[in-house]
Parts: sequence; C-alpha cells; structure tokens
Amino acid sequence: MSELLYSLLNGLSMGATTFLVAAGLTLIFGILRILNFAHGVFFAVGAYAAFVLVGGAAQSIGTYVLASAGAAILVGILGYVTDLVVLRRLRGVEGEYALIATFALLLIGTGVIKLIWGSDPLVASPPSALQGALKLGPALVPYFSIFMLATGILAFVLMEWALNYSHIGKVAQAVARDPWMAGVLGINVPLVMTASVVVSFMLVGLAGGLMAANQALTPHLADGYLLLAFNAVIVGGLGSVRGAFAASFLLGVGESLLVMLLPNLPGVPIYLALIAFLLVRPQGLFPNPNAH
Repeated sequence: MSELLYSLLNGLSMGATTFLVAAGLTLIFGILRILNFAHGVFFAVGAYAAFVLVGGAAQSIGTYVLASAGAAILVGILGYVTDLVVLRRLRGVEGEYALIATFALLLIGTGVIKLIWGSDPLVASPPSALQGALKLGPALVPYFSIFMLATGILAFVLMEWALNYSHIGKVAQAVARDPWMAGVLGINVPLVMTASVVVSFMLVGLAGGLMAANQALTPHLADGYLLLAFNAVIVGGLGSVRGAFAASFLLGVGESLLVMLLPNLPGVPIYLALIAFLLVRPQGLFPNPNAH
C-alpha cells in the first residue's frame, strides 16, 4: 500500500514538473504554430543559470525562487534574440522548416552549453527547507515534490486566468485565431507574437531553474522532460493549456504506476497507451479551437 501511495504521489509531482516544461511549448504553438524542438536546451540553460546564481546551494526558498526567476528572465532575453534571428523568418512557412530550424538550434545550444560549462555533471542542492520528507500515512513524500506540485498547479491557474480572463490573453487568442483580422482591428500582431515567444521561453527557463536542485546538471538535462512534455502537448491537444495540464498529470501518474507494476518494461506500456489513445482521439483531450 505504501509503495502504491508513493508511486501515486511521485507521479503527481512528475506531472507538475512535466507541465512546467510543456506550458511554454503549448503557448508558442498556440500562437505561432511552431513546435519548438530547441525547448529542451533552454530548459538546461535555465538550470545552469540558476546554479550560477545560487552557487549550487540556495540559502532559503526565497533565494531559490529568485534565482529561478533570474534564470527565467535570462532565458526570456535569449527567446527574444531567437525570435529576432530565427523564429520571425519561420512565420507562415511550412512546419517542416520550423522543425529543422529549431532542431538546429537544439544542436547549437547544446554545443554552447558544453563550451561554457563542460560535459561533466554539476550538482546543486535545494534549500534546507525543501530537504527531508513529510510522512503521509505509510509513505514519505519529499518536501521538494510537494513544492513542485504546488508550483505546477499555481502556474496552470495563472496561465488559465491570463489567457481566458485578462485583456492581454484575449488579444493573444485573437491573434492565434486570425492574425490578419487582428491586424485589421488595430492589434500589433508582431508584438503579440514576439511577447508569446518571450513568455514561452521564460516559462521553460523558470522550469529549468526550479528543477536545477533535483538532478545532476548536464547539457542533455532536459531530454527526458522534453519527451514527456511533447507527449503531454499532443495528448492534451496542440495549443491547449488545459489539455497540457491534464495530460501531464495523466502521463506522470501513469508512468510512475507502470514503473512500479512493470519494472522490467520501463517506458514501453505508456507509449503503447499513447499510440492507442491517438488512434482513438487524435485531436487530444481538449482540442484548441484556435488550432488550424
């Protein structure tokens, strides 16, 4: 019973982490219709940036969060440069060109990380307040997992409010639905698109900063998270924040439970289930009405 409870809670934490990575992917696709293969390398940049800011060991949760926010700002600036140099040239072209270009960014970014920080793993530790575990019945739940779960839920609530109830969110949705008509109505479409790119990059930078203290830092740090995030974006419905949130938790809990039940087949059952789901419902859990 304790193993089942632990797997369930671990899956919820994994789902929250996956959503933090998937949120930026969902946003940039929802506005620009670009699947950003380079997303993972900017996650790694965010993690390394937070590591540099706190020196590998944050003194408090406040310092840890501020370092993650600093990493988000840095990655947001890189996102602006990326949009200026690359992504603006991809608007309106076939999706294959965007995939090739962002994959090239992934390779370049990985090489730059190796040049700056090397290939050897770096280890950071969370602040003392997030070390240890909470006893919940027969299971021990790490405080860090609880923190990530709360952060993921908070990020979803803020994104849902911003996109559906704020003026800026409604403007962004108008641009996503019909950029030409939005421009006719006086909306600065290029500015909205650039802002969506910057926010998307800031989200993945924040995710990288928050996760820096939970694993060794390497240039390929985000590979596992990125794969789960892409799955969540597809299962949830391309461009749907609500769908990405629901799918992130479904995949996180599903993978955690299947690892417990079928330890000799890591990853296989969840991808078979993913294929079966897409055959039955290819549009995802919550199809985005703005997706064309």
